[in-house]
Amino acid sequence: MEDIDEIRFERDGGIARLTLTRPDKLNAQTVGMWHHLAALGDELLADDSIRVLVVAGEGRSFSAGIDISTFTAGGSGGASGGGSGGPVGDTDPVAGVRALQAAFEWLEVAPFVTIASVHGHAFGAGMQLALACDLRVCADDTQMGLLEMNWGLMPDLGGTVWLPRLIGPAAALEHMLRGDKWRADDLLRLGIANRIVARADLDATVHEYVQLVLGRPPLAVRGAKRAIREGWGASTADGMLAAARVQVDCMRSADFREAALAFVEGRAPEFTGR
Repeated sequence: MEDIDEIRFERDGGIARLTLTRPDKLNAQTVGMWHHLAALGDELLADDSIRVLVVAGEGRSFSAGIDISTFTAGGSGGASGGGSGGPVGDTDPVAGVRALQAAFEWLEVAPFVTIASVHGHAFGAGMQLALACDLRVCADDTQMGLLEMNWGLMPDLGGTVWLPRLIGPAAALEHMLRGDKWRADDLLRLGIANRIVARADLDATVHEYVQLVLGRPPLAVRGAKRAIREGWGASTADGMLAAARVQVDCMRSADFREAALAFVEGRAPEFTGR
């Protein structure tokens, strides 16, 4: 898929990078960007050669949220441009919002690891994009917040799903009611950020995480992500079943045999994903 002016996608072997490129607008997001991200997700989900994807923003911010013009694009728009006559249309507004939610939803279900590299502002849709990723590495100048209620709206791009998983439903609701802007130390304390580093060290730290993923057995990494996703909120038995299914694939793999052989031979294993 070709890039659009607002989004750049790059590949280097098994490493992919998705960058929001509206630095003059603090990477504020538009409906067009969401449609492009959803289509890109459809394409990447079918690519089993990707091991890890980094999501970042160009310039001073990760993403300051939704472009304010979305509110005035016709009709009474919602946080995702909903409402009669708005960008989601008026035939089936719920289906329209679901279509826009697909912009971020694929990041959770992707078999590869997704890492948000966050700095500056990550508000509203920006925070929800970061929450959609598996891991969040944040610079010490990061501010996050779900501020939709300031506009008479609520987060509808995954914030009501992913934030409660990290901090609990009561704390998530309180945050949405208050519209707090969390700083880096809050994000680390709450477990939203995996790491907080100096802004100058952000790229190097994200690179360390990328190399960590690349150094682990691909089938086991994909299996762990899948088992965690399927087991979250499920019964213990269902969660165990999800883990058992992916473990069988790992036990049958050449990587499992290679790990055992490497141990016997006193060397580092060379994983192939088979």
